Order: sequence, then structure tokens, then C-alpha cells
Amino acid sequence: MYGLYNCDGAQDYYNSVINMYASWGVDFIKCDDICVTEFRKWDNPYSADYEIEMLRKAIDSCGREIVLSLSPGPAPREKAEHLTENANMWRLTGDFWDKWEPLYGMFSKCKEWEGVGCEGNYPDCDMLPLGRISKNGTCHGAQNRYTDFTKPEQYTLMTLFGIFKSPLMFGGNMPENDDFTLSLLTNAEYLKMHKTCKNSRELLREETDNKGKIIWMADGNGCKYFALFNTGDKESEISLNLDKNKEYKALDIWDNKEFAVKGITFTAKVEPHGAKLYKFS
Repeated sequence: MYGLYNCDGAQDYYNSVINMYASWGVDFIKCDDICVTEFRKWDNPYSADYEIEMLRKAIDSCGREIVLSLSPGPAPREKAEHLTENANMWRLTGDFWDKWEPLYGMFSKCKEWEGVGCEGNYPDCDMLPLGRISKNGTCHGAQNRYTDFTKPEQYTLMTLFGIFKSPLMFGGNMPENDDFTLSLLTNAEYLKMHKTCKNSRELLREETDNKGKIIWMADGNGCKYFALFNTGDKESEISLNLDKNKEYKALDIWDNKEFAVKGITFTAKVEPHGAKLYKFS
């Protein structure tokens, strides 16, 4: 593809390809190696923008709604406006796998892209490497393994990706899901949050040597969502500051437990590398 925009008939070529996909009933196109500058060190930074625009024009003229996903990352933050105008999803990092270090790094990426996403345009944290993965290869670990994420880390993954409103693309072999993996993917209150919440933002980050606490929040329909993350290697208490004059009805989304909260602070115990997710009404 690279350099194709300089050729006569380049747009016609893209139109022909997308029209063919549309005739097949395609709803989703993932274009690889296009939104990251590292692949194009010999060229101007992000010079793939011409090709991204041609893809957008081809999709808009094909007569079918098709989601355009750009991969891999890191997509340049300074190109957020261009990405929003031309793509539906764009990757924030390289390929994401089931190790704590890249999951921890995603907190900074989500903060970097805070406030950019809107309906139809989503910064993409990449797939959910959960359940049975690497069926036919040794991708960042043993072949045919269950995810290397601990259960607390899986809660962190789902909680961060959910409250940030990253697209949720499952990366495991669904027929081999265990009950725990299935519970993460089918939690109704979680899916409601992911679909409806707005204004997702980092509320607090207090860490020393990459260990400490991070809090994200988002606005819901008549409620607030709070995500409490423990990035340390020991159980920790994490507190929220509240309006002392109000009483809240709270829901622990992962444990599906309701309770009342009244007072100036709310404190929860969070496992190492784990997360708690709450809905406050």
C-alpha cells in the first residue's frame, strides 16, 4: 500500500476493493501496518494519512456501513483529530498479550488518549487475551495455554478497557471458555457501563516505583462509575472522597452486590494487580 496515493487511479483501486468487500456483506475491515510511524521511518511521519483518507472515501461511497479499524499502534496522539475524522478504531499500542507489564503500561496510554473517543470513534487498547489463547502458535508464551493473567489482573484488564470505552474484541477460543472467563464477558451491568458511560477520566494516580493506586471514573445515566486499581504487589485499601451530605446506593459490578454508602469516604480492599468496579447512584 505504501506510496500508493501517488499513483494514478489510486482512489479507484481502493474503491474497487471496498466495493468488492461490500458486495460480500463485509461489516468490519482491519487495515494493518497503517497507523504507526515506526513502519515508515524512511518516510515522513504518519504519511499513511493519505491512504487512511482514501479508505474512508471508499467506504463512504460503497453504499454499506463498514467499521474501519487501523492497526497496530502506537497511533500518534497528535493525529487524534485526523484519526477521528477517518477511522472508527485505532490501536494505541503494539500487539497486546497476557503479561502484567503491557497491561500496566496501558494506564498511561489511556490517560494519554483521555477525552478523545466519541460515538463512532474509539481509541483501541487491542484484544482481550483471555481464556484459551495461542491455539496454534507460541505467541508471547506457551502454545494452547490459558491466559497468563491472574484473576485479579483479568479484573484490571476488563475494568480499565471497559471504563475507558475501548472496543472489546475477545482474543480467546470461545468454545473453551471457563465459567470465570464467561462471567467477565457477559456481566450485564459491566456491558451497560461500557455502552452508555461518558466523560471517562483518570481521577487519581498515586504511585511509587510503579506501585500504588489509580482511580478512574465515568458518568452514567443518573449514576457515576468508579474503578479502583491496585498496581502494587500487596493487598491495598483504596479510598474515594465523597459528598458527606449524600447517601449513595452502590453496586459492586463484579461481585453483583448492592449496599448503601454514607460518609465522606468510601474504602475498599483491592487485591495485588487487581481492581474493583462500582456504580454509585
